[in-house]
Formats: sequence, structure tokens, C-alpha cells
Amino acid sequence: MAEGAPRRQSTLDEVAELAGVSRSVASRALNNAPHVSRAKREAVERAVRQLGYVPHPTARALATRQTGAAALVISGEDPSIFADPFFAQVIVGASAALEDADLHLMLCLAASERGRRRVERLLRSRGADGVMLMALREDDPLARLAQEAELPVVFGGRPVGLEPRWYVDVDNVGGARAATEYLIAAGRTRVATICGRLDTEVGRARHRGYRDAVLAAGLEPYPPEAGDFTEPGGAAAMAVLLANHPDLDGVFAASDNMAVGALRTLRNAGRSVPSDVAVIGFDDLPVARMSDPPLTTVHQPVEGLGREMARMLVALLNGQDPTPLILPTRLVPRASA
Repeated sequence: MAEGAPRRQSTLDEVAELAGVSRSVASRALNNAPHVSRAKREAVERAVRQLGYVPHPTARALATRQTGAAALVISGEDPSIFADPFFAQVIVGASAALEDADLHLMLCLAASERGRRRVERLLRSRGADGVMLMALREDDPLARLAQEAELPVVFGGRPVGLEPRWYVDVDNVGGARAATEYLIAAGRTRVATICGRLDTEVGRARHRGYRDAVLAAGLEPYPPEAGDFTEPGGAAAMAVLLANHPDLDGVFAASDNMAVGALRTLRNAGRSVPSDVAVIGFDDLPVARMSDPPLTTVHQPVEGLGREMARMLVALLNGQDPTPLILPTRLVPRASA
């Protein structure tokens, strides 16, 4: 640098790089925001002294609006949904990724009118730095609220009729197709399906995968019987299928919970699994390994879904523009098929 030339001001990115933290963590540390570990705060302070960094007043004013928290919003009404093995694994994955970024995880339910108003206040008041949104149904008001929000929003699964800018999803069509093809390859020719809610994209996608496989094999698809992704729903749907199609020899259930319910109904009806009826689920939750018989299922990276949603949100908070992500699935053969 020439003698007398003004010294270039260091940037927040340089502070973060020298401290070995993300830009958002460096910003929160400089503004005494919560949820920054002591070690990372001290690393940022050392980098500031070493670089002679001086925060820009406008940038500081904006940064102080950060809350140090990210919200996971689920379009459901029953608080026990957080104990569901699926959502529990999503929470574990999201929490781990947010912890790495020194962000606190908030959990919100938002299917009732009261819950939606609470989430709307959260979005409009910037009560969180960003939002992860899951389990949306067709025409769900939360989709509109998310589109209008000033906060970054990452969708867990695509909503019906909407292609959000940022989302993490699973190959639901491919997984369902692989499960149904597996049943057909094993000689099952009367394969029915217990679908999830058809007002959700995940329910529609898994039903589409089933239909694709059945039609490609030259077979006739059965009308879907909905089981709302729960074990009681799967048991009730299986009872209807047996009454309407007593000769069926294969069932693809669009979730492990529904498949376990189907196994119970088949056992009570005196049907042997897999000799009389082969059954495949979707998720590869712990219940699939513990069922009787152990459940053949489609593995999806449930914890990875939560982790990647949180990573995408952190990337947005750090000023990046990540691309949507589709996670792969794979069939896990066990004794039920």
C-alpha cells in the first residue's frame, strides 16, 4: 500500500473467516445477541482486534434485529405430533444443524386458526431469524403467509400447487414406485395401496409412484384407501381393502405407521404375512424393525431432511442462495415382503 493511502476497512466476512465461524455467528457475537457460545464469541473478539474491524452503523442496526432463533412450523394441531417418530427425527436433525450455527430451535403448531395467527405474528414481527415449514395441506393459508413473509422460509416437502424457491424434499414418487415394483417382481398381481392424505403433495406423490408401477406392469390399480399416515388409520384402511378386495396379495402403505396398522388388521383377519399378503411401508422408522414380522420399507433420510432444511436456512441467513434439494430413497427388504 502506498504511503499515505487510506487503509482498507476489514469486512465482517473477513472477521468470520479468521474466527472460524459463519457470518451470522460473527454478526450475533458483535451485537451481543443470544445463543452464541463463549468460545466463538471470544474467537470473534480476537479477530476484530487483529483486523481492526469497525462495524458499519447501518449494518449494526440491522444486525441487532436478529433473534438467534429459527422456527420449525408444522401444520398440525395435536402437540403429540412432536413425539411421532418421523417428526422427532426431523427435529433431531434440524436441532443439530442449528446448534452448529449457534441458532436456537423453536417449535410451532399451526393448523388451527389460533395457531396460524400465532405463526403470522411470528413472521410479521420477525420473532425468529428464519422459518422451516412442514406438513402443508392443499390451500393451506400458511403457504400464502410464507410467500408474503420478509423472513427466509425453507419448505420441508413441496406444498400442493406451489413450487417454493427453497425446499428440501424426498424422492417420494421414486420410492413408492420401487416398493410397488418389488411386490410385482415377487409375483404379487393384486397389489393395493394405503395412501396418505391426498390433500398433501407427499400423499399424492407416493400414490402416483404406486400407480406408475402398477400400470407399467399391465395391472389394474386399486382405488386408494386413505390412512392419514397413522397406525389406526392404516388399520382401518386395511379393513376396508380386505372387505372390498378379499383376494388382494400385496399392499404398499405410504408410511410405516400405516403399514404397522395394516399388519395388525391382517393378523386379526387370519391372513399370513407375507404368505397370503406381502406388505411394504415407507420411512424406515424404528417401528419398521420392531414390527411382527419386521417390515420391508422404503428408507428415506428423515433426520437428514431436518438437517438439510436447517442447513439451507442457515445458508440463507448467511446471504447465500441455495438450490432446492431432493433426497434419495432406497428399498430395505425385510420379512413382511
